[in-house]
Amino acid sequence: MSENNHALKKVSIICAKGSIEDVYAALVMANGAVMEGIETKLFFTFFGLDAITKKQMKKLHTAVLGNPAMRMPGGLPFPSLLGIIPGVEAGVSAMMKSQMEALDIPPVDEFLEMITAGGGEIYACKLAIDMFKLKKEDLSDLVKDIITVGQFYEIAGGEDSQIIFT
Repeated sequence: MSENNHALKKVSIICAKGSIEDVYAALVMANGAVMEGIETKLFFTFFGLDAITKKQMKKLHTAVLGNPAMRMPGGLPFPSLLGIIPGVEAGVSAMMKSQMEALDIPPVDEFLEMITAGGGEIYACKLAIDMFKLKKEDLSDLVKDIITVGQFYEIAGGEDSQIIFT
C-alpha cells in the first residue's frame, strides 16, 4: 500500500438501471458503506428511479433477454431466447426474489430504511424525474431531495471520496 492511500470517507453511488440485480448492487454497496461508517449518498436516475418510486419498488424484475451472465440451476447458461416466452421473465424474477428472501435479504423499501437510518442519503435525478413526469409524492418518503446532476457532483465530491456508477 502506498503512502498516498487514504481510507475512503465518502461514497456516492449512482443507480441508473431498474433491474433487481442492478438495484440491489447499489443497495448492498450503500448499506455496506453505511455500516463501515462511510458517508454515503445514493443517486437514482433514469430506470433506477423504479427503486425509489412507490408504485414500482416492489415490482422490480430481472432481465433475461440479452443477459449473458444468466444461469439455470446447475450452472448451465440460460438460453436468452427463452426470455421471449410469456411468463419466463416473471418466473425468473420470482425465483430470484425467493432466493434473496431465503438469504434474509430485505426488500427494497426496508433496505432504503436501513441505509437512511444509518445516515445514508437518497436523492432522485431532476432530469429523469421530469422526463418520466414524476413528482416528489410519487417517490419513497426516504428520498431526501430531487437534485440536478450539478448538485449531485457538489455533494459527491471532496477529498477521499469516490463515485460509483452501477
